Amino acid sequence: GDLKVISRTSVMSYRGHAPNVRDIGKALGVSTILEGSVRRAGNRVRVNVQLIDATTDEHLWANDYDRDLTDVFAIQTDLAQKIAGELQAKLSPTEKAQIEKKPTQNGEAYLAFVQAHNLQNAVEDIGKLKQSEQLYARAIELDPKFALALAWYSQLESWIVHTYDPTRERREKARALAEQALQLQPDLPEAHLAMGFSLYYGDNDFEAALKEFEIAQRGLPNEAEGYLALGAIQRRMGKWSESTASLKKAAGLNPKDSWVLQNLALNYEMLRDFDAANKAIDRGLQINPAGVGLWEIKSKLAIAEKGDLSVSEKAFQTVKSMPMNNEEKLWVTGARADVFLLERKYKEGLREAESLPDDLFTSIPAKLCAKYYLIGFARKALQDETGARAAFLQAKGLLEAQLKQGPDSPDTLIQLAKVLAFLGEKDAALAEARRATELLPESKDAFGGPEIAAGVAEVHAILGDNGRAIEILDGLLNRPSAVTVQGLKVNPIWDPLRNDPRFQALIDKYGAKI
Repeated sequence: GDLKVISRTSVMSYRGHAPNVRDIGKALGVSTILEGSVRRAGNRVRVNVQLIDATTDEHLWANDYDRDLTDVFAIQTDLAQKIAGELQAKLSPTEKAQIEKKPTQNGEAYLAFVQAHNLQNAVEDIGKLKQSEQLYARAIELDPKFALALAWYSQLESWIVHTYDPTRERREKARALAEQALQLQPDLPEAHLAMGFSLYYGDNDFEAALKEFEIAQRGLPNEAEGYLALGAIQRRMGKWSESTASLKKAAGLNPKDSWVLQNLALNYEMLRDFDAANKAIDRGLQINPAGVGLWEIKSKLAIAEKGDLSVSEKAFQTVKSMPMNNEEKLWVTGARADVFLLERKYKEGLREAESLPDDLFTSIPAKLCAKYYLIGFARKALQDETGARAAFLQAKGLLEAQLKQGPDSPDTLIQLAKVLAFLGEKDAALAEARRATELLPESKDAFGGPEIAAGVAEVHAILGDNGRAIEILDGLLNRPSAVTVQGLKVNPIWDPLRNDPRFQALIDKYGAKI
């Protein structure tokens, strides 16, 4: 029969403090659990394993291995085949070949790869991602033909392109690593996953990425990564039901991974299914109570659905005493400044934004632009035109520097368009907004496109073109997007529209629906 294997990420939460086996089985939705330990002494490894029935707590099978480090793959192969036999699961020829193939002959390269792979799970911690990068480079230095390491290294580079550093140099590095992996091992599912992410994050070529992800998923039927990738690309293509189904499948294979649930919640947010979105986020917070990204979405949901800013305060109080990396500190302080602005507490928002030292931003320069934008917005609201202009000019310089490194970033372009609008540079602002829309239109990207369109509406509102701003918002309220009536009501960016009867008509039109 088919063998369903729960992802390593979900299982790692039980490491070192495993509760009752029956409880684990229930939490993960599995009937059998593999328990064991690995000890290394020099070049020797000792592996102790036992297979346990999660329903009865009965030990089904056990074994000890005492081998050289170079034999670790032989242990893995033997384990996989013995377990499949005990569970009466039939391995397909492809699965059997995957199990028996050694990813590398170099034990030290494999050790570096495992360490890198563990660090790569910290998707919101650029410090750990940089450590992961160094370890992957070390693994490939030790074995230049280590295709699996090349594939995961490529995926890491693509993720950094997507989240922190959208430069051409890094995009090219991600593509080259994926191509190397495929050249060495054309049937390696992880290499197709890597190529898919390079096409997705590097080129915004969703059709080509989808084909690669489908190949990867067929080769990794028990891995959440394949379904997560499919779900991410399907929503970009406007295939919302397929995307949600893929993400739910990923959550089933990796039930203790809050990142999957976070992605699922984003789908529901765009569809304005706030009950489902909150359920997914609450499940994520049970797993990771201090998850900054989870609290961010929880706060956004409360504002989008009800205009409720109290959840943001609860989020801040929950995470402020937790140990945080620089990126998380920046997010928390920046989010708090944002909420003060939504509350029209401009002095408090200004204080929060100005409290962030610039040197905290070295790893994520895009956030530094956001800091000066916030300062400019707050000072303008406080009628400090000179201070506002100085801050917006600072933001403009930073954004233009970023665009020299990554000229095709729609997010950077739309941020620059807003800054230029506040500086009164109307033609330049509209030109940058147009460039952003051309790069990422809603017709091409149903997930990221609406955010760019909302930014364009902001540009028109800042410039006093109420009619065009309202027209864009009308379209966004009529299809999947993060724009809601309650969000429009609380955000001061829309204050220039409030006395316009067309804006009130828009609120009335969608107020009962959303």
